[in-house]
Amino acid sequence: MKGILGGSFLLLLLAVYCGVDPFRHSAIADFPDFEAVHVDMAPWSQVPKEKDSQNLLVNSEIKFLNEVQGPESVAFDPQGRGPYTGVADGRILFWNGKSWSDFAYTSPNRSEICERKPSIMGYLKNEHICGRPLGLRFHSKTGDLYIADAYFGLLKVGPDGGLATPLVTEAEGLPLKFTNDLDIDDHGNVYFTDSSTKYQRRNFMHLVFSGEDSGRLLKYDPLTKKTSVLRRNLQFPNGVSLSKDASFFIFCEGSKGRLIKYFIKGEKAGTSEVFAILPGFPDNVRTNEKGEFWVAIHTRRSVYSYICGMFPKLRMFLLKLPIPIKYHYLLTVGGRLHAIVIKYSSDGKILQVLEDAQGKVVKAVSEVEERDGKLWMGSVLMSFIAVYDLD
Repeated sequence: MKGILGGSFLLLLLAVYCGVDPFRHSAIADFPDFEAVHVDMAPWSQVPKEKDSQNLLVNSEIKFLNEVQGPESVAFDPQGRGPYTGVADGRILFWNGKSWSDFAYTSPNRSEICERKPSIMGYLKNEHICGRPLGLRFHSKTGDLYIADAYFGLLKVGPDGGLATPLVTEAEGLPLKFTNDLDIDDHGNVYFTDSSTKYQRRNFMHLVFSGEDSGRLLKYDPLTKKTSVLRRNLQFPNGVSLSKDASFFIFCEGSKGRLIKYFIKGEKAGTSEVFAILPGFPDNVRTNEKGEFWVAIHTRRSVYSYICGMFPKLRMFLLKLPIPIKYHYLLTVGGRLHAIVIKYSSDGKILQVLEDAQGKVVKAVSEVEERDGKLWMGSVLMSFIAVYDLD
């Protein structure tokens, strides 16, 4: 009887501690308005189980080690030059075949606080000042580079580079708080995502653990210079990529682990539907020359992360424990960073899965760009670009 009472008392103390957090040691201590919401995921039985038993991504070549920090997106200009990539200190770099050079930047407020740091995470504190370019796309006709900067919104810069010009910083009176990715059609219309109106990128882990649904899918019209909201109430919308015939585009909804198809043309224009259920948390998506879609999966979904997504009260309880957020993140990714990229057909069928399940060579892929028989893989958390030969 004493043992039962003692155990009950300890549980009561733990509950009180979590409710009060007297020493402010929890992962959400600095976010008094933090809320954990339900993530309406597909049933566990529908989560794809396909794997790469050979772990083929371990055969990738690591390029530019420690020359680029956090290369989220990889792009080539209309002349085939590059790659270009945005890095953690706020610059967009260009590889001329021999060396990297500064091409563009998004912040007019750059100073010594933006200079190189030993760790990628060391830039988070000043990202809102220095800028953080994420998605990159070249306009095939003008050669202009369009940039989704997490803090400075949607911007573009001419073929000669330099300081980018802001195009969109708000929509419907709400500032863009976490501009993430984009694509451009032949008419210059830009489709892009704002991952959250509550959390900035420097607090992306809190966005992940919250599951909140303030994310938006938007369209910028270059003729009217107006921005419209195509979809709202999204849970961490991220990558965007047009189909080969530009009749629709695919975008990622990260928290729910799925791809959404948005119709631009035809009878269904202006509507959307689920394109594919994913085995984890997606980042960017890119279309290859055949009209297939390469999706970068940040991490496979574990049973732990699935249960936490389904039960927000449990998630809130765990987040109030005196455990740093990085350990919650490690639990979510299964204990170690790893790599998985998936190729989908134009009708949402899995065509190929490539992995480095142990993260021996490639980790936390943010984007996959297929070019000349090779996959160029960027990562917002790594200091290199990985290249995998498909042949």
